[in-house]
Amino acid sequence: MINDIMQDVIGHISKPLPMLTLTFLIYWGATRLQKLTRISWLSPMLITIAALIGFLKLTGISFEKYYESGYLIEIWLKPAIVALGLPLFQELKHIKSQFLTLFLTELAGCLTGIITVVLIAQWLGASPEVVRSLAPKSVSTPIAIEISRQIGGIPALTSAIVVVVGMIGAAAGLKMMHWGHVRHAVSQSLSMGTAAHVMGTNRISEISDRYGAYATLGLILNGVLTAFLAGPLVTLLMP
Repeated sequence: MINDIMQDVIGHISKPLPMLTLTFLIYWGATRLQKLTRISWLSPMLITIAALIGFLKLTGISFEKYYESGYLIEIWLKPAIVALGLPLFQELKHIKSQFLTLFLTELAGCLTGIITVVLIAQWLGASPEVVRSLAPKSVSTPIAIEISRQIGGIPALTSAIVVVVGMIGAAAGLKMMHWGHVRHAVSQSLSMGTAAHVMGTNRISEISDRYGAYATLGLILNGVLTAFLAGPLVTLLMP
C-alpha cells in the first residue's frame, strides 16, 4: 500500500512541470545560500547538479525522464549566450581603442591554457585520447565538443571536463586572482571568460556590466583561437 502511494507520488513529481519547478527552486535556494554565506565554492550550479543527482537516485527517476523537463531549460542556453553580447556592444568603443593589447593578452591566455593542460596530462600518464579531450577544456561546450571530435578526442569526456572547469572557475576564479594580486577589472574579466567560458562570464557579470563585457570578449576570442590552435599545438606537443 505504502509502496503504491510512493510510486504514485513519484509518478506525479516526474512530470515536466514539477521537475522544472524543482530545478528552479533548488537553484534559487543555492543562490540564496551563496549570498548569505559568501562562500565562493558554494556554486549554485554545483549545488543544483549535486542535489538533482541525489534526488534522481533516491526516487529512481531516470535522466531520460528528467530531460523531458530539462530540455526546456537547455533551449534557453543559446539565447542567453547571445544576450551576453549586449554589454560587449556597450563597451565597444573602449574595446576598439585597445584591441591589439586585448588580443595579444588573449592569445597568451589561450596558448598557456592548451599547452599546460596537454603537458601536465602527458606527465601524469594520460592516454593520447584523454590528452586530446582535455585540450579544448576552456571553451563553451558546443565548440569544445567539435574541436575534440576534430583532433581525435572523446567528445563526451570533453563535455564533462568543460562543465567541471567552468564550475571550478566560477567558484574559485575571483578568489585565486585575489591571492595573485590581480586587481584590474579588465584583467579579471578577461581571465574569467578565457579560463571558465560561460560559467565564469556569468559569475563575473554579477559585479557589473563592464566586467561582463570584457569576460564575454575573452570567451569569444578564446573560442576562436582555440578552434585554430588546439589541433596544431596538440600535434606539436604529443610524441
